[in-house]
Amino acid sequence: MSRKHLAAAAILGLGLMTSGCITVIGDHDDDHAWHGNNAGSFEVARDACRAETETHRGFIDCMSNRGWTRS
Repeated sequence: MSRKHLAAAAILGLGLMTSGCITVIGDHDDDHAWHGNNAGSFEVARDACRAETETHRGFIDCMSNRGWTRS
């Protein structure tokens, strides 16, 4: 296999390994990272959870129910 083919295979493999996994660093409120595994839009989930909850713990649980976890 040529170097060009190896590089293309490596990039494709990396893309397949990371598909469905998203990390969002900082949500304008703090410096924590949010990780979504097969989750929907971070912004949509964040806005909905802000509207639906009144406590910090409730917000974290709401985001978790939408596929987002916090580190």
